[in-house]
Amino acid sequence: MMNFLSGGFSNLQLDIVGFLAILGEGSVLANAQVSALSNFSYLPRLLPAPQALIKTSRPERLAPSTGKVVGSKSGGIRHQLNHVAHILHSGHSLPEYSVRCVRLSKNNDNRPVQASTSGPLTWLSVLGCAMSIILVVLSVYYEDGMALLAIILLSFLSTIIGVGSKWVLELPQRKATRTVPASDVVIFYPQGAFMVIRCDEDIARQLYWAPEKCHYMVDVQIYRFISLTGTIMLMFGVIALANAQLTLQIFVGAAYIILNAAYWLVAALPPTMHWDLSLYETRVERYAGGDHNDNFTQALWKAIAITRATKWARIADIAPETDQWNHWLAKAQAEIDSEPVEPLKRDENGDILLPYWNCQKALSDSLYPDEQEKPRNLRRSSATLNATGSLARDFDEANVGEDGVYANTVAEE
Repeated sequence: MMNFLSGGFSNLQLDIVGFLAILGEGSVLANAQVSALSNFSYLPRLLPAPQALIKTSRPERLAPSTGKVVGSKSGGIRHQLNHVAHILHSGHSLPEYSVRCVRLSKNNDNRPVQASTSGPLTWLSVLGCAMSIILVVLSVYYEDGMALLAIILLSFLSTIIGVGSKWVLELPQRKATRTVPASDVVIFYPQGAFMVIRCDEDIARQLYWAPEKCHYMVDVQIYRFISLTGTIMLMFGVIALANAQLTLQIFVGAAYIILNAAYWLVAALPPTMHWDLSLYETRVERYAGGDHNDNFTQALWKAIAITRATKWARIADIAPETDQWNHWLAKAQAEIDSEPVEPLKRDENGDILLPYWNCQKALSDSLYPDEQEKPRNLRRSSATLNATGSLARDFDEANVGEDGVYANTVAEE
């Protein structure tokens, strides 16, 4: 008969259990920066892969996201989206070619942007602390000094890391007090979706134009000393754990397995669950037809109709830089200018009505001014056009690339 434990259960070797304490870097790093924003980072607790948080340097700003940001009236442009704005809008989850308009304002309480005190990361900290307390009690009960030393070192290591990594978010503030006009912002996402943000200049500068800065509580030299101290604590903690009793090693191994699973589950959650963005209030403006559009041309026209401007599409290179597209943009601007700004027209559901313009036919006319040059599937009479402007959908499907730019034109960068 096959023997799995020669000599009995007492010969089971778990010296490798120390490696469980340093596994799981990916799940810990996924939310490391926002975790350090919370005061719960000071809590002594077991933490998977603490060595992933012991670094020689700290990030000076939050990681930006992909997307073009352009001022619909100012013409300012940035080729990336700030982290807080990305978390606030979750625009990368929009379906392709969708267009959404959001009115953004501040609440009166002026609460800072911070980590959520009731989010999943807080409960992870509480779970790790509870594990430490339980293991300390078990170490005392079993009179295992090495296990007690290991748990104390590994638990207070998270506190040391929290002190060195603690930071506060600094959002830029306008120093001038003069009144400035509204600063609508258009965000163009890689999937061809648009988000139009209606906000004032203060909010636009905080979220979209100026980079977010991480202001750390301790300076660089102290942080490096803390990192050295943390590294030494980690090494001695793992050594002490390897010399603990078998029973305590089993308990510690089980604790780290549970913590690793919990951190992986939390890493898979939406980032919005980890932030407290109650400072900002968002309200979606509803337009007739909803957010969905069949293709890039319809989406671009809808965004232009909402902003009542085409300049931003040229500046951001969203529309290809060709004579045909420039002609189409000029016709789109003329169509917008022919419609009154106020009052807004609404349908029976209260949704805002945009001016109707057959953007598909206008584009095909610009691309193929000679009727005989058009592809056969585009040689149709304007009388056959339906009210949704979806005449040339087959044209779009054949000629629009994955990035929403026509294949027979100059592509976007």
